[in-house]
Amino acid sequence: MSSTILIIDDEEKLRQLLARILQLEGYQLLQAGNLRQGLQSLQQQEIDVVICDVKLPDGSGVEAVQQIREKSPLTEIILLTAYGNIPDSVKAIKNGAFDYITKGDDNDKIIPLVARAEERVQMQRRITQLEARVGKQYAWDSIIGKSASLRQAIALARKVADTPTTVLLTGETGTGKEVFAQAIHQESSRKNKPFVAINCSAFSKELLESEIFGHKAGAFTGATKDKKGLIEEAQGGTLFLDEIGEMPMELQAKLLRVLESKEFIKVGDTKTLRVDVRIIAATNRDLAEEVKTGHFREDLLYRLNVFTIELPPLRSRKDDIPALANHYLEVFSSKTNRKGLTLDPQALSLLEAHEWKGNIRELKNVLERAVILAEGGVLSPEDLPLDIQMSVPHSAPHVLSAFDLASVEKLHIQRVLNHTKWNKAEAARLLNIGLTTLYRKIDEYKLDEGR
Repeated sequence: MSSTILIIDDEEKLRQLLARILQLEGYQLLQAGNLRQGLQSLQQQEIDVVICDVKLPDGSGVEAVQQIREKSPLTEIILLTAYGNIPDSVKAIKNGAFDYITKGDDNDKIIPLVARAEERVQMQRRITQLEARVGKQYAWDSIIGKSASLRQAIALARKVADTPTTVLLTGETGTGKEVFAQAIHQESSRKNKPFVAINCSAFSKELLESEIFGHKAGAFTGATKDKKGLIEEAQGGTLFLDEIGEMPMELQAKLLRVLESKEFIKVGDTKTLRVDVRIIAATNRDLAEEVKTGHFREDLLYRLNVFTIELPPLRSRKDDIPALANHYLEVFSSKTNRKGLTLDPQALSLLEAHEWKGNIRELKNVLERAVILAEGGVLSPEDLPLDIQMSVPHSAPHVLSAFDLASVEKLHIQRVLNHTKWNKAEAARLLNIGLTTLYRKIDEYKLDEGR
């Protein structure tokens, strides 16, 4: 779709000439003979670039820049004048004009100038759309589930979001702690500043210190230049420290200083730096027990434990499994061009019966694999991992029909074949059946190596 240009100028011949030049370049053109008409056009239609005369019958183009910006913040403004002067051009740029050119200059200049202005508009619109998508992705409504324990966690997170308070997220691995941290950041006054995350268990002590606090050139072998730490990268925003219980004791002291005084020192430096960041930490450990065993500083725990939110494990909110399963089914179906794939009721019952020790992360991985394996338009029990297929739910007797003798035999043969890496002779020996019988069973049950 071509961009829309609005020309505001009381000189009709010049206006028509500019309009013709730009129309030949494929732009859509609107025209206005005065400022009032131009502002009305901005209210009625989305306009990408305004080309405005400085001297108009009902106002100044230089002063109008702010009015245009208020009505249409993403629109770029190019000012035209018969007699250029430095004070006006400086004021125009300060007011937010894209550029300021003199009438009578080569008309070829206007085309690349408009193209650059249009490019900036499109970039700003993409950024705005991306920010909206990111905000939606990490908004509270994106956290799937209606269970009481989840709603309670969300209610606490909402209350603390728009405060400077340090937050500690606890719960088992895979319960969505980083998603909660992102949502808290997006709902805070820091949402337009960086959200920076690091997993404290993923680095050695030396590397973790350098990653978080940065280092000076020459601080250690390989440190050839100064490096900003993540704490500086998060200036004004949020630093999310995942698996905080894995942080070495020496670094805990440096983090404590940040929480107490907003100050830190880079590795290999002597200069104290100040920083304004909000800390959100997460752990799957019992930090109080870690304090007792001498693996975590008690004073740091007090600083982190100002506002604790415990995220419930998936097994304690099984009512949320259908919504989560269908969500990930839709996500992975779309990614693999399998749109329209549905979840068999028996498969859903098996998912509800599973213990989910890996929580939401495990469920997500299972659904991604199952979507790849599924044939036709329905994800069936046979597309799920064998341990889940064998999890017959006591609360759903209707599923037992999928586990009659033939179904159990099929699962057992599949498991043995997988164990032998589809060495059929070895599988037949382990099953204590003839090779011909095994081939017949493979054909009868439609077994394949992808399962």
